[in-house]
Amino acid sequence: MPKASKTKKKKVTKTKAKPKTKVSTKPKAAPKKIVAPKGPVKISKTYEPKDTEKYMCEKHLVFFRMRLTEWRKELVKANNQALYNGSMDDNSISADIVDQANSYLDKNVEMKAINRQIKLISEIDKALMRIKDGTYGFCLDTADPIGLKRLMARPVAKYTIAAQEKHEKEEKVHADD
Repeated sequence: MPKASKTKKKKVTKTKAKPKTKVSTKPKAAPKKIVAPKGPVKISKTYEPKDTEKYMCEKHLVFFRMRLTEWRKELVKANNQALYNGSMDDNSISADIVDQANSYLDKNVEMKAINRQIKLISEIDKALMRIKDGTYGFCLDTADPIGLKRLMARPVAKYTIAAQEKHEKEEKVHADD
């Protein structure tokens, strides 16, 4: 019997041809610098605006924005607590007329305080809007800088001291009419 010859079949595999890369002898040009837009300015918790810095620079605006938002959170929290605790006392009606009068007076004083705080929250919101539109720190009447000392004492200030005095005098004159 003749021997069967074994033939080996070659496997043909397809390989992707690798693109040829040019080897450059020229030095590469430095990549163009891409100027990234300024990100939010970060300040430390202990930062205090200084007169030596440019008036109402980014640091100042971030500082006052943080200060106003924290103040707003505290006022909202205090109002919510006062309203919650005040509503609990409604059920305590006393037979004594003096106790009823005292309770009424206490609630009246508490509601006036809450109303003042609500108005202050509104003023804080307006100040935050002025920060967004770039007018914060400048008098609404004269466009003069209000000043860091005044803004530190009263962050919701809208007018310089002179303009504020003028407004108060006008209010007094109209109140007398």
